[in-house]
Amino acid sequence: MTLFDEIVSLTKRRGFIFQNSDIYGGLANGWDWGPLGVLLKNNIKQLWWREFVTKREDVVGLDSSIILHPQVWEASGHTKEFSDPLIECRTCHKRFRADDIEGFIGDEGTWNEDVVKTFQCPSCGTKGNMTSPASFNLMFKTFLGASEESANEAFLRPETAQGIFIHFKNIVDTLAPKLPFGIAQIGKAFRNEITPGNFIFRTREFEQMEIEYFIRPEEWEMHFNHWEEELKRWIELVGIDMGKVHFVEVPETERAHYSKKTIDVEFDFPFGRKELYGLAYRGDFDLSNHEKGSKKSLGYYDEASKETFLPHVIEPSLGVERTILALLFSAYKKDVDEKGEERVYLDLPPAVAPYRVAVFPLLSNKPELIEKAKEVYVMLQNKNIPAIFDKGGNIGKRYRRQDEIGTPLCVTIDFESLEDSAVTVRERNTMKQERIAIQDLDSYIRTTTQ
Repeated sequence: MTLFDEIVSLTKRRGFIFQNSDIYGGLANGWDWGPLGVLLKNNIKQLWWREFVTKREDVVGLDSSIILHPQVWEASGHTKEFSDPLIECRTCHKRFRADDIEGFIGDEGTWNEDVVKTFQCPSCGTKGNMTSPASFNLMFKTFLGASEESANEAFLRPETAQGIFIHFKNIVDTLAPKLPFGIAQIGKAFRNEITPGNFIFRTREFEQMEIEYFIRPEEWEMHFNHWEEELKRWIELVGIDMGKVHFVEVPETERAHYSKKTIDVEFDFPFGRKELYGLAYRGDFDLSNHEKGSKKSLGYYDEASKETFLPHVIEPSLGVERTILALLFSAYKKDVDEKGEERVYLDLPPAVAPYRVAVFPLLSNKPELIEKAKEVYVMLQNKNIPAIFDKGGNIGKRYRRQDEIGTPLCVTIDFESLEDSAVTVRERNTMKQERIAIQDLDSYIRTTTQ
């Protein structure tokens, strides 16, 4: 079994990620978040929000709608430009992204005839029978109202950024923020991907954590460098292996025409080096287009210079699912346990682990131990320490179970606990055990799992 297969198996076995609609055979490349997955996902989003909104005076939050006015997407260019090159096998009619196939599209974006003549369809095996690339718009279409008429046509948002840009004026008018300042949003986005896959890496429904940071044009390099360092800090904080991360500047010929600089943050996944995050200098492209499209002034009045201008934008864009996938590949560890047997554990930072601590009775058939363990569990819960009560199976199985879901500490209540009001605390990574008084347990856990 490959590392990739082991990760997928663990996430299902331990309740992190389930196949969408699996009782009906599953929806291809659709994934749902189980009880442990929801906790992990929420912890990551809360950590990001705390670091980049709560702790900063220059960033505010927003939660915009998934369905926006259709003209938003016309002004932003998504209606015409948000597409991937699609090719189709004339034999089996399976569709593929042309830019995923090495050599299919040449350096100048043209169709490579030599590759096409010899290309073998990955689905049916037919050679040289593919269509030429055609643009395939990735936005999901829907309809507003009762009738499916073109006048009521709308789209599910393919990114969260445009919801920020269209509320730029509202936020300036209500809060009067001083440049530079950012607007942050976490939310769902939808893309009708031609070839989704690699587990949760590329899906049609996903979540983004994005900031649009508004700046004076002449200061763009300083702020770009700042956000590059902030991305590095985040990667280390969330627990992704920096040794597998690469900051790659996108060449001028490949980046968007409005961008003076773009960096792709790539990660070495088992299926190849792929984009994890993005950092882009977008200029005033978005505000300018929305000003033209809406015919409303979106200018920012600067009291110091007495000028009105369109701020430029630095955009750090992070995917929640890709964050989790890179984290799982970084945190997945194997070693030997106390009995000399191989064990698997997730080396998750306490801030994102589903639980900070698990509480056990030493024996699951002793009412007095269960009662005491539940007292300790409730005490920790009341002190806002994410805890789980576990009495299923023997103590060894419980340790293994908690190791696999990344719980940093396990607390065991034994017969001595009934006498001395102390518990045994086991640390996940080292498996070292320490005796701690119950009255000190709260402060011990907070100190140990900072």
